[in-house]
Amino acid sequence: MSSPAALDETVIDSKDQLIAYIASGEKPRDKWRIGTEHEKFLYCADSLRPLAYDGTPGVKGLLESLSGPDWEPVLEKGNIIALKGRDGASVTLEPGGQLELSGAALENIHQTCSEVHRHLHQVVEACNEVGAGTVGLGFNPIWKRGDIHWMPKGRYKIMKEYMPKKGNLGLDMMCRTCTVQVNLDFATEADMIEKMRISLALQPMATALFANSPFTEGKPNGFLSYRSHVWTDTDPDRCGMLPFVFEDGFGYERWVDYLLDVPMYFVYRDGVYHDVSGKSFRDYMAGKLEGFEGKKPTMTDWSDHMTTAFPEVRLKKFIEMRGADGGPWGNLCALPSLWVGLLYDAQAQSEAAALIADWSIDEISAMRDGVPKTALKTPFRDGTVLDVAREVLKICRGGLERRARLSPTSGLDETQYIKPLESIVESGKTLAEDLLEAYETRWGGKIDPIYEECKY
Repeated sequence: MSSPAALDETVIDSKDQLIAYIASGEKPRDKWRIGTEHEKFLYCADSLRPLAYDGTPGVKGLLESLSGPDWEPVLEKGNIIALKGRDGASVTLEPGGQLELSGAALENIHQTCSEVHRHLHQVVEACNEVGAGTVGLGFNPIWKRGDIHWMPKGRYKIMKEYMPKKGNLGLDMMCRTCTVQVNLDFATEADMIEKMRISLALQPMATALFANSPFTEGKPNGFLSYRSHVWTDTDPDRCGMLPFVFEDGFGYERWVDYLLDVPMYFVYRDGVYHDVSGKSFRDYMAGKLEGFEGKKPTMTDWSDHMTTAFPEVRLKKFIEMRGADGGPWGNLCALPSLWVGLLYDAQAQSEAAALIADWSIDEISAMRDGVPKTALKTPFRDGTVLDVAREVLKICRGGLERRARLSPTSGLDETQYIKPLESIVESGKTLAEDLLEAYETRWGGKIDPIYEECKY
């Protein structure tokens, strides 16, 4: 989840401005970049309990330890709640103290993977200094919702109070899940449309490949990606598969209409988050927002509002892939590699579009409904999602080979980073299934060893 956007106080007078805002993200192919985001859980090394903001060890102390020449502290009401990097990257806090890296806009996966490794080394070193640990999983494996400490960020207080009005698992989404995602560019409106359709259709397959959250409160939960299940009972107004993306007429304006129908959470003014949860951005544009009568939104308000929709794939000035569980180091490089291989090579994108061309929204939705429990074994047409993943990885590998971006140190191309996914497809077993097998065998039905085996 985002920190406050850079201020743009341009007043919004028409919907055309909102459409133009998204369209301004268009870039020629040689300017396309890769932005990777990933979250991880922080815990006390001695007790395995989640870190509170204050205390020893605590999230505040960890952020202070990470601060330095590369990372400038960001404060909210005197609390350090984020770090801003010189290269455009940032380190932010999720509601339950999950630590997120929002990476810089980079040219290739080699740079992305270097960024991941550099960041994780810094976090592990800082954790060691304060007596903490960090682990990559999709859902907190032990601790109950009431055990999680909420971070002192104004927007989270508003969301915490509003979420239970809309779904049963919204608070779990906020404080007990972790994900890895990638943000990618588009060239034109037509290119955006095709990429959005490919991404939404294949997002359930990505969820299956990255499934890594089979435990809740110390026991198997009956799911392989419980994180993915949580999103199905969070808030129907702002989550889901978005059938309209596959309809004729979809484009920038239709996306703006969708966002205008998503209820608001807050208005951020002078360092304060004002609660307008459930209210209409359309009313705000008309000067009729309760508490802000006679006032109109700014482009910063619009930028903030765009971050409060949570579909499987989200469009801003770029496209965000949001379907994967957090996981080990290799997966943090594999996720951007998967989507770059599919969408940053013209032939691969064409092949991916052809693959999903005759899929119905009912088929895609059924796949989405099935993968949280059965992942790669989920039925699809005459086979399973594993068959889809096998075909998709072939397309992806071809795309990465044709990109031919070689590492300056190893001389290898970007295909090296999808090997963890190819291994999963070859075995037919997800990380979640490996964890369940460990729980039932060498862990002896105990969950604590997951922290040692999955820590960074």
